[in-house]
Amino acid sequence: MVGLLFVAFSSGLVPQEQEDALAAYRNGEYAEAVRICLVELESMPRNMNSYSVLGWSLIALGRYGEALEYADKAYQISPRDPRIIEILGEAHYYLGDNLDALSFFEQYAILAPTGDRIENVYFFMGEIFIRLEEYNHADIALSTAVYHAPNSSSWWSRLGYAREMAGDYRYSLDAYEKALSLNPSLTEAVRGKQRVRDLAQPE
Repeated sequence: MVGLLFVAFSSGLVPQEQEDALAAYRNGEYAEAVRICLVELESMPRNMNSYSVLGWSLIALGRYGEALEYADKAYQISPRDPRIIEILGEAHYYLGDNLDALSFFEQYAILAPTGDRIENVYFFMGEIFIRLEEYNHADIALSTAVYHAPNSSSWWSRLGYAREMAGDYRYSLDAYEKALSLNPSLTEAVRGKQRVRDLAQPE
């Protein structure tokens, strides 16, 4: 076991302190993960693993301004790290900075088209396009999101909404029905399906 740990450290893999931070994050102990990461960054101020878990944890805590601040610092060190770019996108998204968020999400999609957060990135992009009332773009982004995460009923419902707003009632109904097949009690999909049916009926 000691030999394995030595190999991990000597080969530049995630240090034990960071493993603890990641475990805390995965266990929902976000404040503890923040504490561990800040301690780590005091001694290793260029550690992208620490910055990544710190950013995820701050976002989970709703501390978006702090997440943006630390992600900006990390971005100056490593501007092509997809994890940092995605954190910047999320922080800007939650702060309402739609165009900045969209720019970072687009960067992530280019750098990490099969990354761990790609489905979330496309979902956020879809939500931004809805905010901007660019519903056809929202359709494309949300369609990509549900391609990567086909069992997300709420995302299917948002796709239905984007198509509804674009006036594409036939395919909007398909998306709402898919959402309801996954979660028959999803209120927004139930209401959306009824709206679309009413709108699609000939006068």
